[in-house]
Amino acid sequence: MRSPRTFTFYFLLLVICSSEAALSTPTEPIVQPSVSKAKPAVISSAQVFDFPILQEHELAGEELLRPKRAAAAGDRVAEEYMVDIEISFENVSFLESIRAHLNNLSFPIRGTEADILNIAMTTVCTPAGNDLLCFCEKGYQWSEERCLHSLTCQDYDSALPGGYCSCLKGLPPQGPFCQLPEAFITLKLKVRLNIGFQEDLKNTSSALYRSYKTDLERAFRAGYRTLPGFRSVTVTQFTKGSVVVNYVVRVTSAPLPGSIHKANEQVIQNLNHTYKMDYNSFQGTPSNETKFTVIPEFIFEGDNVTLECETEFVTSNTSWYYGEKRSDIQNSDKYSIHTTVINNISLITRLTIYNFTQHDAGMYGCNVTLDIFEYGTVRKLDVTPIRILAKEERKVVCDNHPISLNCCSENIANWSSIEWKQEGKISILGNPESDLESSCSTYTLKADGTQCPSGSSGTTVIYTCEFVSAYGARGSKNIAVTFTSVANLTITRDPISVSEGQSFSITCLSDVSSFDEVYWNTSAGIKIHPRFYTMRRYQDGAESVLMVKTSTREWNGTYHCIFRYKNSYSIATKDVTVHPLPLVSDIMMDPLEASGLCTSSHQFKCCVEEDAGEEYAVTFHVDSSSFPAEREVIGKQACYTYSLPANLPRCPKDIAVFCHFTNAANSSVRSPSMKLKLIPRENVTCQDPIIGIGDPGKVIQKLCQFSGVYGSPGQAIGGTVTYKCVGTQWKEESRACISAPINGLLQVAKALIKSPTQDQKLPTYLRDLSVSAGKEEQDIRSSPGSLGAIISILDLLSTVPTQVNSEMMRDILATINVILDKSALNSWEKLLQQQSNQSSQFLHSVERFSQALQLGDSTPPFLAHPNVQMKSMVIKRGHPQIYQQQFIFKDSDLWGDVAIDECQLGNLQPDSSIVTVAFPTLKAILAQDVQRKTSSNSLVMTTTVSHNIVKPFRISMTFKNNHRSGGKPQCVFWNFSLANNTGGWDSSGCSVEDDGRDNRDRVFCKCNHLTSFSILMSPDSPDPGSLLKILLDIISYIGLGFSIVSLAACLVVEAMVWKSVTKNRTSYMRHICIVNIAFCLLIADIWFIVAGAIHDGRYPLNETACVAATFFIHFFYLSVFFWMLTLGLMLFYRLIFILHDASKSTQKAIAFSLGYGCPLIISSITVGVTQPQEVYMRKNACWLNWEDTRALLAFAIPALIIVVVNVSITVVVITKILRPSIGDKPGKQEKSSLFQISKSIGVLTPLLGLTWGFGLATVIQGSNAVFHIIFTLLNAFQGLFILLFGCLWDQKVQEALLHKFSLSRWSSQHSKSTSIGSSTPVFSMSSPISRRFNNLFGKTAAPKAPQGNDGNLVSSGSPSPRWNI
Repeated sequence: MRSPRTFTFYFLLLVICSSEAALSTPTEPIVQPSVSKAKPAVISSAQVFDFPILQEHELAGEELLRPKRAAAAGDRVAEEYMVDIEISFENVSFLESIRAHLNNLSFPIRGTEADILNIAMTTVCTPAGNDLLCFCEKGYQWSEERCLHSLTCQDYDSALPGGYCSCLKGLPPQGPFCQLPEAFITLKLKVRLNIGFQEDLKNTSSALYRSYKTDLERAFRAGYRTLPGFRSVTVTQFTKGSVVVNYVVRVTSAPLPGSIHKANEQVIQNLNHTYKMDYNSFQGTPSNETKFTVIPEFIFEGDNVTLECETEFVTSNTSWYYGEKRSDIQNSDKYSIHTTVINNISLITRLTIYNFTQHDAGMYGCNVTLDIFEYGTVRKLDVTPIRILAKEERKVVCDNHPISLNCCSENIANWSSIEWKQEGKISILGNPESDLESSCSTYTLKADGTQCPSGSSGTTVIYTCEFVSAYGARGSKNIAVTFTSVANLTITRDPISVSEGQSFSITCLSDVSSFDEVYWNTSAGIKIHPRFYTMRRYQDGAESVLMVKTSTREWNGTYHCIFRYKNSYSIATKDVTVHPLPLVSDIMMDPLEASGLCTSSHQFKCCVEEDAGEEYAVTFHVDSSSFPAEREVIGKQACYTYSLPANLPRCPKDIAVFCHFTNAANSSVRSPSMKLKLIPRENVTCQDPIIGIGDPGKVIQKLCQFSGVYGSPGQAIGGTVTYKCVGTQWKEESRACISAPINGLLQVAKALIKSPTQDQKLPTYLRDLSVSAGKEEQDIRSSPGSLGAIISILDLLSTVPTQVNSEMMRDILATINVILDKSALNSWEKLLQQQSNQSSQFLHSVERFSQALQLGDSTPPFLAHPNVQMKSMVIKRGHPQIYQQQFIFKDSDLWGDVAIDECQLGNLQPDSSIVTVAFPTLKAILAQDVQRKTSSNSLVMTTTVSHNIVKPFRISMTFKNNHRSGGKPQCVFWNFSLANNTGGWDSSGCSVEDDGRDNRDRVFCKCNHLTSFSILMSPDSPDPGSLLKILLDIISYIGLGFSIVSLAACLVVEAMVWKSVTKNRTSYMRHICIVNIAFCLLIADIWFIVAGAIHDGRYPLNETACVAATFFIHFFYLSVFFWMLTLGLMLFYRLIFILHDASKSTQKAIAFSLGYGCPLIISSITVGVTQPQEVYMRKNACWLNWEDTRALLAFAIPALIIVVVNVSITVVVITKILRPSIGDKPGKQEKSSLFQISKSIGVLTPLLGLTWGFGLATVIQGSNAVFHIIFTLLNAFQGLFILLFGCLWDQKVQEALLHKFSLSRWSSQHSKSTSIGSSTPVFSMSSPISRRFNNLFGKTAAPKAPQGNDGNLVSSGSPSPRWNI
């Protein structure tokens, strides 16, 4: 009896065996139940295993035999049987032993009558409470039918496709048990029913749908059961198109060719004809039920890619295609297609793509056709480029230190290898180390001097890191490695021993030309400023030379020449010995120049700074003799003296004395000569124990150190005092002494700019300078000498090539504030009388300092003092902001602002500094004698940029105008090159603009460059709001109006009388000139009014319109002048060359060439040269530019030349008129000559443009306003004058007009009356003077004179010919 806690387990074995038998009838499957002999309680808790075995007599249970394959009756063939065997057991360990035993078996197992082909465990049952749960082993499943009709384990079962399950409750008594899953082939078809579609066919629960589905599936099963391996058929859907039936047929093997058509016929036969199924509508539906594989999964460029398409049936109709257009793929060098049949059951077709690239990416598909069915699938293939990360350039020093070259792949892939290659003139191998998992590799180099000698230094070798994938892709990266040899340096061998003031140089040679940096160091490790050394590269080496032009004691020491490449340094060392020796400028002499008595002795003195432990051998040289000096130490000075004995021969005489210093190195320096003039006592009027003696008017200079003006013996005082002998006393003419503290700073500054570490010493020195300037403020402001010394110091320091920071600029401005105080203006005036360039030199140094200011990331400081202010801005990357700064000086009642727009700032380099410094008192200091008259009290604003700028660079400024009635404002800048480089105000590139605001107290300026700017007031031009300006504007516009009307009338009159007045050649040419003068002047006046309207603001100042107006005004005014020149030349020609007569066509060609050709050439060249730079016009008017390009000269020079020529012609005409003709009465001529000359001048002046000569007076500074008014009147009404004198006053014109209006009788009476009047009119032919003048202009001669064939009129009363054309 079994214990109730004992469980019985079951398992089933599936045994496949083979034997030979003769069968007469087909074998049917027999299913017999396997009943356990255990108790029900035990059975309910048992586990059942199902595995096949051929013969197992020892196992309990009964056998279930199923033949797998039968032969034809009577044939003796090999049969396969599948036997299910159930085994029960209680010990669960028995299950694992059975599994192990089965795994150790090798098949087939041979027997005498049968062979065991395979034994597999299929089903295991285990108790779970009152239930017996039967699970399928891995790879097996319960059949679909069993799952449908048995209870499944809902809590344990996992969903399987196709209605299968993996667990049942209880073991099926009749079998079958867990089986291998069948491989179904799904055939998707559709067929059409030629009947109307009803909406109920869409509802799967409707009776119509179920009826159709049942009838159709019955017919389908009857037809398709003839297919090999038929399993089921299912209707899936009804769609419109009559009625389209979609259904699925499942078979286990592929249909044979033609079997589908036969099955379709059977379907038609088994279906009720009321369905009206169309046999020709059977159609297979394409299916994607194929297994598609891509190898590799991630494709890299260069991979060989294999695509596999696997189906569960065999067919010979397979193909591959590419892209959306389904282009067929055939075997080629690029593609390889191979098809394989497996076990005559499934088919695999493979497509191999070699060297896959980006061009090959896209859609790929396989197509497998079986009868009417088409299978296939599509896959999109993407390609990934191989990206290798590595530093592309490396520099390696051949110093035997290991250097690693690293490269890694961004792509994580199954790399097969990482390879390194090299290519170059030299071969330096390394050791590779690769980590395929991390996709990285390291190549370690270790180069020494033998592998890269100096001759090959700088050679570049290309190392290639190449990644190779398992499928053939290759990705590489080149690393350029430049090998540099360790430099061997050769330095100057000779010892360097110099004295102060002398020059020396050290040459350092390298046998390597490749390096990162070359510099020189002191022994303390301080870098020497680059201004002191040069560097040159050669093909096989390099050279650096340290050059010192003026050595000082600071250069005494050891210097290192350093060539650096990466972290490798090559160093050469040289010692320099500098012996103390006074510089010429440091020797103070007394006297500089003096007079002395012949009978007295005279002392000469040379003093230098005392050097501890250094004594010089000093001699004084008098003429050709030398004498030793006596040494005396006074405070910090060592003075050497010599006394010239009295009663020298040959007196009076001039003596030159100098002192000669020699140091321990036998180097020497001599002082400038001291001059002594020996005179007799009777010439002496002035005498002083310190200054000396002198005769009246004598002027001498004496060093302040020896003049006694400062009671500070032993301190070095700088500067000189000038004395003059007046009467019997010496009077001080001027004093330029420098106090001892300031003089000491000056000497330190002179030494600093020669120091090897000048840039490092500069900040400390500037701080000391500002402190000393504050302490010596009173002396600096009252002493021109101390003031000049500060200016010299600033000038020296501004030449140090280094960057200036905010703290340094603070100290500089503190010093500048002291010297620009109003209390120092008197000292400035005295200083400029002695040295006129000091103010310009000071401003130049300020500009250099501000240009060197580098703010970096610090906040731009606002530095404000009573006499100077500074504001700045740093240009950052990105969109720049507008630069706009304002300066207000309340004590001086001055203000101003400066602005630069974003467009200009956008052209600057990032991190550039813009600095503006404003001065309220500098304008008065800079003004020269001539400019003081035009000077105004205004700011001077200096704007600089730290980096180079692209010109033109536009800047706008506003200045407060404290001289509202002082004349016309002018924007100016300080031009350092004017007045022999002493500087002066210049207006080039600057103009006064209208900013739309009230300009009574402000001046708005625009300039196209940067420097120091201010404003001047010009008294020679009328103020815009003055009465004179308003009067001139009224005269101009009224006169131009009259002129335009008059010129139009002149052209109308000429058109009316043209045929009457142009009957001969001279008259024709004269009227040609007058008509063209009138026409050109008319057009020019119209354009003048248009330009004035644009400028006055009635219309927007359009640049194109302004350029056009300027061009046409220039062209037509020049045409007026050249036609005037043509008229004058014609007058001169008819007057001088009486017997010569040119043809009409020749004269016209010359006239039009002069009148229009020359102006067109001049005006075109002017606009072509200046407009591209936008300097053709003035900034504030539509007229030729003067400030920037002097384009106005293109009008002024031709116009003035023509005026001068026409004036000369007028003089010749008047002279000819005054000369009497034969037959004229002298008395009558004298009576009216004065009147006739006046009339002639009145006619010729407007016609020949002589009124423009008054314009010369208006440009002279200080000219009277009367000249402005006369010039405006004459030229504004020039058109009216031309109408009156050039047209209407002509007698022939008058007669033609009278004849035109039918007044010929009145005309004849008028002519008769005028011929007998007491005073002959100017154009009456009875006047001898008038006759000659009228002949020149083609007037009519005496009516009674006979006319010759040649067209000339001959007077009967005169034997000489008279031209009257």
